[in-house]
Amino acid sequence: MQRDQGVAVQMKDRSRGPGSLVSQVGESLRQAILSGQYSPGDKLPSEIELTETHGVSRTVIREAVAALRSDGLVEVRQGAGIFVLGTEAYPSLSGRRVDKARVSSDLEVLEVRAPLEIEAAGLAALRRSPAQEEAIFECHRKILRCIENDESIREADLALHFAIAEATNNPLFKQHLEFHGSAVIPQSKIVNESRAAEQTAYRKMIHKEHEAIVVAISDRDEEAARNAMRDHLRGSQIRYRDLLKDFRTFPG
Repeated sequence: MQRDQGVAVQMKDRSRGPGSLVSQVGESLRQAILSGQYSPGDKLPSEIELTETHGVSRTVIREAVAALRSDGLVEVRQGAGIFVLGTEAYPSLSGRRVDKARVSSDLEVLEVRAPLEIEAAGLAALRRSPAQEEAIFECHRKILRCIENDESIREADLALHFAIAEATNNPLFKQHLEFHGSAVIPQSKIVNESRAAEQTAYRKMIHKEHEAIVVAISDRDEEAARNAMRDHLRGSQIRYRDLLKDFRTFPG
């Protein structure tokens, strides 16, 4: 019986789309926190409880929680659970200062992610099918639509990297990204969202970096795909190291 329920949940996840499910669950939890249903210091329901409540897989719950953690709303304590932080950390409620520990953590993820994604880009250029190529292009177009509509590109950005990993035809690449969830796409925290013009310029720069990767994969140019992905991830690392320099220059 449990196996049948698990299969049903997986089928439900696939039919509704992983990206939309993560957004729906994340938004539900976010609103519960911001509305005061959960107060700072409160422990959220367990992963199993959240899976049953929302009717989704553990992967979706983990990605949704990773997004909340990235926004500074929760922290995951190993062996203890998920705990709510103060809502003053949420960017829509205050001019949030970027947390030094969180920046360091994101940089660590980027450093681990880089060699795998560089390899994934090269393999995608060699192995992608026409359908996978179109999926990559569609993800890239979606990022541009988000920019034009002044919307966050984070979910579309993650979908693009998933599509590239999928095009390697080696499931371990995508599993690696799914393990870290949206924490592998930390770009939305680099620029304060209250500075609209700077935010838009930043998103366009990310889109341009993605374009070089997408074109190289489409051209089946393995070396160019690797180099473009390397440049993209190296740029992200440089931007995060600059943030850490700011912390050292202006501590506290």
